[in-house]
Parts: sequence; C-alpha cells; structure tokens
Amino acid sequence: MKNSKELIALLNLKEIKNNVFSGKSITIGSPHVFGGQVLAQAVNAAYRTIKENRFINSLHAYFLEAGDLTIPINYHVEEVRDGGSFSARRVTAKQNDKTIFILAASFHKVEEGFEHQLAIGSDIKQPEELLSWEDLVSQFGDFLPKSLKYFLSIERPIDFKPVRIPNPLEPENLPAKEEIWFKLKGDVSKMDLPLKHQILTYISDYNVLNAAFNPNAKEYNFNNTQTASLDHSMWFFRDFDFNDWMLFSAESPNAYGARGLSKGNIYTRDGKLIASFAQEGLLRPKKK
Repeated sequence: MKNSKELIALLNLKEIKNNVFSGKSITIGSPHVFGGQVLAQAVNAAYRTIKENRFINSLHAYFLEAGDLTIPINYHVEEVRDGGSFSARRVTAKQNDKTIFILAASFHKVEEGFEHQLAIGSDIKQPEELLSWEDLVSQFGDFLPKSLKYFLSIERPIDFKPVRIPNPLEPENLPAKEEIWFKLKGDVSKMDLPLKHQILTYISDYNVLNAAFNPNAKEYNFNNTQTASLDHSMWFFRDFDFNDWMLFSAESPNAYGARGLSKGNIYTRDGKLIASFAQEGLLRPKKK
C-alpha cells in the first residue's frame, strides 16, 4: 500500500449477507495478518450496522489465532444492544470457520458534557527535526540489520518519525517509553468520522509494544523473541483531521511472565487528545 486511498480500500469490507462482511489482507512485513488490519476491519464491520450520528467511543479486542494472509477474513457482527444513547456490537473474525479474533465495541451519540484532558509533552521534538523510516533506509540502509532494513523498506500508507532512534548495532536498555509522529500519505480530505476512526485504529497497532521492549533492548531482538499482540483496547474522544502530523505516545508499566503491557495516548500536533489505547503483548524469549 502506498497511500490512504489504498488503505481505505483495504478497510472497506464486502458484505456477504446480513451482518457478515469479508475482507482481504495485505502484509506489513510479517508472515501473518497485521493486528491493526483486523482491528480496523472489525470496526468497519461494526459501523456498518450502526445508525447515523453514533460514533465509536471504545473497543476491546482479543487476538486468538495468527491470521493467514492468503485466506479472506469473515467478520460476523452481533447487534448486542441499541439503547437511547449507546449501541453495543460484538464482532467475531473467522478464517475457515476458525475464530481468530473477537471485538466488543460501544458507540455513543454526540452529547455535551464536562471536559478535561492530559496535556501533550512540552519538550517533544517536532517532526521537522526527525528522520522518517524511509529516511533511515535511505541514509543508513547499508548499515542496518537485514531484517530491520526489509521491514522499514516496505511501502506503507503512513509516514512514521520516531522521536528517539536507538542504534541497532549497539543496543542499550532504554526507558519504557515510545513516542513517534505519524502522518497519512495521499489525499486525506472528505473523510467522515467513522472512516477516521477506522484508520486511527489501524495505525494504533504499529509501534505499541516498543515501550515494553525498550527496558530490555540489550537482550531483546526480533530473532530471539517470539512476539504477538494478545489484546487491544481503545477509547475515542474528540474529532480530528489527518492533515498534519499526530503523536503516538506510549509507556509500559510492566513486563513479566512473557507478557508486556503498553498504554498511552494519541494527540494532534496542537495538543488535542483524540484517543487512548492499551495493549498486552507476548514477549517470549526463544529457547536456545
């Protein structure tokens, strides 16, 4: 995928029958289906059963099996409840009748209420000061480990600019934090709020577990550790646009027992808090 148009096409599922939708998969460098794709496609399926003027306010999901990139994923939506202000949906994703993923989502009508938010960090480097993944490959590709160069070289509809770039040749243990700017490629105009929610959900599964890896970066790498997303939650707050860089800010309060937890917030460049997230992932050292 090269731009937002191709990403939107990936997330727009085909209706098979009432409340059943089907989607294809595109790799992001892994041999299995990207968790963010399944999350976002499930949100697309749920939104297709929601009346107008109700928007997702939260989701909670579990990844049960690795998805096969070569087989379509069917999403079955259960209309759990439609109340006066909230709607609830349950989505089950299947391949060959095997359940690989489940999601519960809540949708809320627009209401007025009290307001506050956690402020964005005041000392974070701006995107113009930083190198993107594409810049890293262009400038340092000959020195990068082969697997990392391959991952960073894959065409994506999103630009990523990490605030801190660790040296893969001299790894060191780092604070349990990860901050990265991101921006959609291509035309981002004329997106309604449900579509923006789906795309943000897709992006939210990138980089999320890095905060849990960082404190053990001297010992950890992709070759000696089995990793996978186990669950994922999001809470959506304010409307936003994709016309500028946005900040993904994560921290990890704990890693233990082959699992690591990351949580954090997503901000617009001007400091508006638009969503929060949490994910637990598998961090299992491979036996020698």
